[in-house]
Amino acid sequence: MSNYAENVALLQDKVANHAFIRNVSKHRLPDGTLDVEGNLKLWNDGMQGFKKTPLWDKTPGWREGTALQGEPYLVFVPGNPNSPTILVAHGGGFSWRTGCEGPNAAWYFHQAGYNTAILSYRLLPYDRYASMADMQRAIRLLRANKEDFRIGDKIVVLGFSAGGMICGNCATHYDNGNASSKDTVEQYSSRPDACVVCYGAMSEVSFPQPFMMESPENDLFGDTPKDRFYLAPEKNVTPNCPPFFIWQTLSDDGRHGLCLAKALQDAGVPYELHIFEGGVHGLGMADGENDLAAEVPHIAEWGKLCIGWLEIHDLKGVVNDEKQ
Repeated sequence: MSNYAENVALLQDKVANHAFIRNVSKHRLPDGTLDVEGNLKLWNDGMQGFKKTPLWDKTPGWREGTALQGEPYLVFVPGNPNSPTILVAHGGGFSWRTGCEGPNAAWYFHQAGYNTAILSYRLLPYDRYASMADMQRAIRLLRANKEDFRIGDKIVVLGFSAGGMICGNCATHYDNGNASSKDTVEQYSSRPDACVVCYGAMSEVSFPQPFMMESPENDLFGDTPKDRFYLAPEKNVTPNCPPFFIWQTLSDDGRHGLCLAKALQDAGVPYELHIFEGGVHGLGMADGENDLAAEVPHIAEWGKLCIGWLEIHDLKGVVNDEKQ
């Protein structure tokens, strides 16, 4: 038995007891500012007991004043050794962590037979490049330690909102690893085998003022024209990119999905795009287990659609086989 097996039962219990759900009414303090500290405390409390895998021996540029968010790590949840691994990245506007878009989504795909890994990446005041570096490192780490995790090389990145933006970045900016690196992890490829973007704002390059972004937050899309272009996935698509599954709602502004889909079509990269008419931002699995307490059956079908799409690309989860 793998020593990660205990994460399965613990995740099931935490999800069943709504450990990572914080109703939207509690998102802000009396003065109207986001309760970042309260949100991160909820995440940290929920993560108690899990076996965590640090991403770095020494996190690049780590600042002691950001101890509340903790150094980046992943929580591996074993499914089936013959299944791909889905690396799940939460949302939260790069300011905090939205649990329904992390552990809850990981549990959903675990039940479909996948190995899952919940990514806790760096937030503000770290920049988006740091968040990207954490996901790239997580992909390499999973492959470098596949014997310990008892998994194969196939890695799918799946993220919501800010996490979806990082997934788009890592599916368009990657390398095959540095064979001469003294760090064994860095010898492995950071290219994901598929990318799932759940209502991620792509950029402010293709059109201005992305949804839900106030001017102080626009630096998340880059401080300079060069940065904004680099961080815009639709501007960095090449024919070698992995396939994409994209979904969002009209309230998120469908142009985000459309502009990325056009770039993928132009480059001949396989993709599937769903823009749902109902619903709003932040639905997670749209099953009622989210901070909005919103259950939208029509949109909740996205999970099944995604699993079917993964199977098309030979990335099927295996259920009822040998478990770890």
